[in-house]
Amino acid sequence: MPLLSSFMVPHPPLIVPEVGRGGEKQIEKTIRSYEKVAEEIASLQPETIIITSPHATLYADYFHISPGKHAKGSFAGFRAPGVKFSEDYDEDLVDKISEIAYSESFPCGTLGSEEPELDHGTMVPLWFIRNKYTGGRIVRIGLSGLPLTDHYKLGMILSRAIDALGRKTVIVASGDLSHKLQDYGPYGFSEEGPQYDERIMDVMGRGAFGELFGFDEAFCDKAAECGHRSFVIMAGAWDGKKVRVEKLSHEDVTGVGYGICTFYPEGGSEDPERRFLDLHLKKKEKEIHDQIASSDAYVRLARKTIDTYIRTGEIIKPAELDLPEEMTGRRAGAFVSIHKQGRLRGCIGTIGPTEKNLSMEIVRNAISASTRDPRFDPIREDELPWLEINVDVLGEPEDIESEDQLDVKRYGVIVSTRDGRRGLLLPDLDGVDTPEEQVSIAMHKGGIQRHEKYFLQRFEVVRHI
Repeated sequence: MPLLSSFMVPHPPLIVPEVGRGGEKQIEKTIRSYEKVAEEIASLQPETIIITSPHATLYADYFHISPGKHAKGSFAGFRAPGVKFSEDYDEDLVDKISEIAYSESFPCGTLGSEEPELDHGTMVPLWFIRNKYTGGRIVRIGLSGLPLTDHYKLGMILSRAIDALGRKTVIVASGDLSHKLQDYGPYGFSEEGPQYDERIMDVMGRGAFGELFGFDEAFCDKAAECGHRSFVIMAGAWDGKKVRVEKLSHEDVTGVGYGICTFYPEGGSEDPERRFLDLHLKKKEKEIHDQIASSDAYVRLARKTIDTYIRTGEIIKPAELDLPEEMTGRRAGAFVSIHKQGRLRGCIGTIGPTEKNLSMEIVRNAISASTRDPRFDPIREDELPWLEINVDVLGEPEDIESEDQLDVKRYGVIVSTRDGRRGLLLPDLDGVDTPEEQVSIAMHKGGIQRHEKYFLQRFEVVRHI
């Protein structure tokens, strides 16, 4: 098998002696594990070393592979200009990865602006590797803002490209764990920090790659991790294959988690029970099917509107449907929110009624959320089976004097100014835990600054899922 092994490693510049200047001694366990990784890579003598780095070029909707023949870098930005790197890229493998991605309309390749200098997420692993092994060219790949399933798919594409060229390759998944493990750490402490580290080390230590999809985005954000998507790419390269795992070390003495694991093919045999993406998608498909079956009339109307409009361009007429009187006999503002694989895919709504009745309000906002949300491309027909939809019906706003009268779980907030600028945020949203955060986000949406005179209103919603 051309994919010889893969490695989960951190990238603290501190670990390089010329940068740490003695400070590296506090993470001696990580250093010893890193040296073991480098020795194993040297013994394998790979032709290519693929490094996925959170600090390489990153786009919201595209995986960038560094182009060209050659790249240089140094730790000058960390006061160690004498530590330099000069690396050759494996252009053939880059071309093969790009070719497969293009053939499948997968958003990956060498397009876009390039960051020619090697980043520290790439150079820290290389510092250890090059101390033991000077052979092999590299491929450098950045992460993206796409769902975890797409990161896993990229790993699958990497494996196919490696196989197609017969290239002896190792994959190095570069990424730190939580940055919120200690009060004295760079981002302070959050209870999600230790929780993330314990959980990710358990999952990776068992090679239970299917569980990587279960890490909620809000949870990862609160933990301030940086390597999760890098690890998911690496996991995808082993899809359907038995893997032998060794968990080498985990440290958190600097307030940042550093975890190291090694992964090798076990027996070279396929294992259909480890086709984790297929299993995950089948599970999600069932969950969405169950959600559709249990949805009330509000969500069924929004889903039918979206499905009909995306497939045919036609706007359904609520008056022709059998809808409850509460939807046809009253007026109210409503928001339609669309998620796909746990990530927001569109959300548009109205603070107050703008249509003849609530059913027409939902139809209008469902079309807008699926095709006119400026943050996203219009929803495609192939996405329709994977959409999770909810409808929020807004109650009457009431004026309040301060943030003290807000409850992020119960109330949404409207922030407005005398000149008509206005920002709204719904209640009970993942990642919004305090009234201060709620108001701040609403102000940002409305283009309102803290120093300006503004007014607050709160409102309740009935959420239909």
